[in-house]
Amino acid sequence: MQKNRKKRLYIILALLVIGGIVLALPPVWSRVSYYTNKIYTEIYYKINPPQAVIFNPSESTPDEMATAVKATMNALVTPTTAVNSPTPEPTLAPTPTRMPLPPSIYLAGTRTEAQMWNNCGPATLSMALSFWQWTGGNQEDTAAVLKPNNRDKNVMPYEMLDYVNNNTNLRAIMRMGGDLYTIKALLNAGFPVLVEKGFEPENLAAEGWMGHYNLVIGYDDTKQEFTTQDSYLLAVLDSSDRPSAKGFKVTYDDMTSNWRAFNYIFVVVYPPDMENDVLNALGPLADQTNAFRLAAELAASEAASLTDARDQYFAWYNTGTSLVNLAEYDGAAAAFDKAFAIYPSIDETHRPYRMLWYQTGPYFAYYYTARYQDVISLATTTLDAEVEHILEESYHWRAMAVGITP
Repeated sequence: MQKNRKKRLYIILALLVIGGIVLALPPVWSRVSYYTNKIYTEIYYKINPPQAVIFNPSESTPDEMATAVKATMNALVTPTTAVNSPTPEPTLAPTPTRMPLPPSIYLAGTRTEAQMWNNCGPATLSMALSFWQWTGGNQEDTAAVLKPNNRDKNVMPYEMLDYVNNNTNLRAIMRMGGDLYTIKALLNAGFPVLVEKGFEPENLAAEGWMGHYNLVIGYDDTKQEFTTQDSYLLAVLDSSDRPSAKGFKVTYDDMTSNWRAFNYIFVVVYPPDMENDVLNALGPLADQTNAFRLAAELAASEAASLTDARDQYFAWYNTGTSLVNLAEYDGAAAAFDKAFAIYPSIDETHRPYRMLWYQTGPYFAYYYTARYQDVISLATTTLDAEVEHILEESYHWRAMAVGITP
């Protein structure tokens, strides 16, 4: 009897050891930790809905905001329109004639990676690097530099830029104000395009709107769709559920709609000796300052023409972001004020409450217009709506503002 008990004990211990070893395997642990964190987040947000949290700027009256917004819009339209129209409708500057492109292309050669928890940035960058036969590892290696604190919820595009330029033998360039033609032109020149865009999982009520990275590797005009590598879908879908072994399809309309949330930003990784090829494919976006100006013009145009509340919110936010990059902080602050004024009119289910996780333009605009209390309030509101307070950028800007506030 005693021998049987010992035998059972040894079997249980052996199973525990084997289970621990299996659980420690990176693919297994990645999947287990992913779903554990996902379930915890869903429960927390069910009890504390972040969509209900509203930020109200306190240092700008409606009249002041309206005046500043009008000045911002006037700065982005032709002089004639600005003078003759009390409510100017922005018009984009003429663009150079674009050469016709082939109806389709597909760039093979990327190594697919299913992301670990909150790791779409490092995973997508790793896939982009793999196209150029990068031998530096995988998303664990990129994440070690991009987010040394593995609880960090986001990696900024400029952090990816720094990683490539400082830690690899490749180079990277980032631009805002892209469009579908620009993606296609870069693909035809042989360069996959990393885009940051909005994303809403199927279980919208539990997850809500979030930011996400895709690597675009092809397109098909006949089907009106891009082919992408998507680290999130690789993580949550079984291989039998994936629509294509070569990538995931995104329609042109969905790309435009979701990309708008991030001011049409994109990153291109390339070998140093191919930089001229990248710049030629970028066309008018080759010059960074011009790209910011074109992005601001596009955002202002969309702010005037779009009717959906969330699209208007994104357009005004994009206007602010572009003006921050042009160091036009007064106009940027006014644009962000307008975006935050629109936010409460968005249906709660579709509110992009994670916006400040990914795009910190309002902190720059309010700080450099001496609206320090708004910096503090916005950072606190953003941090309080999190499952855990981990956004380094919000802590940074709040500390900056607190340090200068009497």
